[in-house]
Amino acid sequence: MSYKLQNPIISGYYPDPSIIRVDDDFYIAVSSFEMCPGLPIFHSKDLAHWEQIANAIGPENGFHMEKNCGVGGVMAPTLRYHNGTYYIINTNFADKGNYIITAKNPKGPWSEPHWLDDVPGIDASIFFDDDDKCYVMGTGDCWDNGAGKMERGIWVAEFDIENFKLASEPFTIYNSALRNAASPESPHLYHIGDYYYLMIAEGGTEHYHSVAVARSKELFSFFEGNPANPVLTHRHMGFRSPIINVGHADFVQLKDGSWYAVMLASRLIDGECKNLGRETFICPVIWERDWPVFTPETGKVEWEYDGPASLEECKVDAPAAREDFDSDKLSLDMVFWGRPQDDIWKIEDSKLELKCVHQKLEDDIRPMSFEVELSDDNYVAFLGKRQTQIDQTFSCQMSFVPEGDETAGLALVQAMNHQLQIFRCLENGKQMIKAVVVTADYEIPPFIPGFESTTHTNVVAEVPYDKSDVVIQLEMHGEDFVVRYGENESNLTELCKVDGHVINPEKVGCMTGTLVGMFATGNGVDVDNWAKFDWFDRK
Repeated sequence: MSYKLQNPIISGYYPDPSIIRVDDDFYIAVSSFEMCPGLPIFHSKDLAHWEQIANAIGPENGFHMEKNCGVGGVMAPTLRYHNGTYYIINTNFADKGNYIITAKNPKGPWSEPHWLDDVPGIDASIFFDDDDKCYVMGTGDCWDNGAGKMERGIWVAEFDIENFKLASEPFTIYNSALRNAASPESPHLYHIGDYYYLMIAEGGTEHYHSVAVARSKELFSFFEGNPANPVLTHRHMGFRSPIINVGHADFVQLKDGSWYAVMLASRLIDGECKNLGRETFICPVIWERDWPVFTPETGKVEWEYDGPASLEECKVDAPAAREDFDSDKLSLDMVFWGRPQDDIWKIEDSKLELKCVHQKLEDDIRPMSFEVELSDDNYVAFLGKRQTQIDQTFSCQMSFVPEGDETAGLALVQAMNHQLQIFRCLENGKQMIKAVVVTADYEIPPFIPGFESTTHTNVVAEVPYDKSDVVIQLEMHGEDFVVRYGENESNLTELCKVDGHVINPEKVGCMTGTLVGMFATGNGVDVDNWAKFDWFDRK
């Protein structure tokens, strides 16, 4: 009896999926942006049920990450396997740019970054040919339009995988499927039959996102675009399609010879919001006339497909709903925002403790550039998890008594300084519980020269509260948010209702999705006061 592939196969903002099969095992690596640790790796036996088995980069292997706008950091990894070694090639916008890490087991340990000083551009990808030669691809202004102007395109070069450096000059193999298409990027290369196939994303990762394919019988030649391009997109389905922003795909072939593709897409909430960011979806692929056909017959990403006939369903345990902090190790799906200093958090007596450091959640956003000086100070005492369902409830129990301007509590964090903070504070000598909505005004994204933004805070509710312990709860039904507080879970009082549209406006986009977590801050001053969290819950 066939099982189902239910989309999304990985819920929450786990975008830019890159997939491989090694014997009977499937692995996916995804983007993590400014979260630490980063580059989550998932494992499956059946393509339907996925379990996170590792984070490929973290403090233990030299990961540098800075908190900023939420949409910087690391993105668009390519995961590949060759002759007993796993490779991830990636770009870190908070460090030196392109790099490769390696491992003998996808669970790790992963190597420290091998920095690719001679690999230009973004969205670098690697490819191992049938003769074991390695090649690297990238995105940059490398295509000559014949009018004296270099435009965005895709290049390839031979690569010395032993020494992690180019072995030939980059050669331009493609520009874009549509003339003047926005953001042709994220190249993946495959050698299938008589052809080399190039698959890219173009149109930008928002509404006009798409998948395009080109091919050539010679690698170092200009590729022929598929006449059916874009081969997969939902942009023609309107702005209220329940699955939107489809693009950035990667192929995998099963042992039985059948093919699938994973890609990113977003679930639309209330016809306009993308709280969950870009998630990982899947569809079947067939080949006709030496071209791939995605999700044949319908041509769109469906909510479910029949599972592959050659595989057996293999369910995995869901991540724990409640973190009791009984171990000194954090769960794989818990992340900090930026790489924190070791002395700002600890687990003692089955409690997570966060120090009230000077960094604030809503610090002003800095422009993004590889020329910006790296800093070890751009992080925040925030530890949380991704929102993974449209309707979801987060709660925590906190022991914390502020003595000055420091605050601590529960926060919902979206990109570009859009937040909901529920915290304990001291105001005019009174202990208070307060809910604050944070938003930001900006005209262009932070990676465009001239970026500026203005952050706004709005107090939506506040009440006196003088107990030492407090339970804070945030219940979300679509864009309807309810905040509650109290001494224990069984006796909570409603603090306020919040319109989620304010925190998830269309302009925020979907590069990342919502995080909810515990935080502590001295609000500009380092304070020797710690917030203790007995448990943290997502259900």
